[in-house]
Amino acid sequence: MHNYLDFEKPISDLEGKIIELKKLASEDESIDTTDEIGRLEVRVREAIVEIYSKLNAWQKTQVARHPQRPHFVDYAKTLFQEFTPLAGDRKFSEDAAIQAGLARFRGQPVAVIGQEKGNDTKSRLKHNFGSPRPEGYRKAIRILEMADRFGLPVISLVDTAGAYPGVGAEERGQAEAIARSTEMCLGVKVPLVSVVIGEGGSGGAIAIATGNRVYMLEHSIYSVISPEGAASILWRDSTRAREAATNMKITAEDLKSLGVIDGIISEPLGGAHRDPDSVIAATGDVIANALGEMASRSGEQLRNERRQKFLNMGRNL
Repeated sequence: MHNYLDFEKPISDLEGKIIELKKLASEDESIDTTDEIGRLEVRVREAIVEIYSKLNAWQKTQVARHPQRPHFVDYAKTLFQEFTPLAGDRKFSEDAAIQAGLARFRGQPVAVIGQEKGNDTKSRLKHNFGSPRPEGYRKAIRILEMADRFGLPVISLVDTAGAYPGVGAEERGQAEAIARSTEMCLGVKVPLVSVVIGEGGSGGAIAIATGNRVYMLEHSIYSVISPEGAASILWRDSTRAREAATNMKITAEDLKSLGVIDGIISEPLGGAHRDPDSVIAATGDVIANALGEMASRSGEQLRNERRQKFLNMGRNL
């Protein structure tokens, strides 16, 4: 069952008619609906092209949060071979919001870190809706240290609304854990490629996204705070999230123009949720190209370039 966003009503109406016609034809073989279905399918494609060619920032936020959008587990299953998850931060507990481990990427040994939101009630609760606790970031630090020790490139896939803001997380040092994870990303002497595959929310995202190369999917978002959170702070009115999203410059196009990211990965027509396999393959190609470009660089070069990249942000604005 496809989940339609509110601005996709023209598409849902047309696809609903197609379903009705197919059902009618299956119930009565004497009725030929082939031509009408063909015409409706053309109109569906035209509607998708028209709608998705002019999405605003708030609509892109909705697409980035689409429940059927491919998540970390989908990318891990397709892009990596011999993926071995590693659990626990060796200090407090395991945090399932951050998935991390060792794998092979197109034959090359790599370390992998990503945020998983879950795709149904049970898995969302297990993964805390993709909002990591301090032990999740401390697990990421452990994997980054291991990658640095053994010379393994790091691939991080970002998809979180933000770090978990609960009392327990704050008591266990949420801010400190995020800061140390960010510091570790800046310090490793191996290639680090990050891709925002859905939401990139605040420090919860940048803690694993401070890479040599940072990419975003076409309809993903990357921001210092959620549009709802910004609206609540600025105007004491979370219903003004649409306005906040526009003013915050959170889309891939905005961030590419500002020099915050290095590139945009195109999504299939209608968003990644309509053709997960193609967007995962495209993401893999971009990661492979980035790792190939950095293969000849020394550890010191990689670390210095990464640090300088982030120090230079905003200087030319």
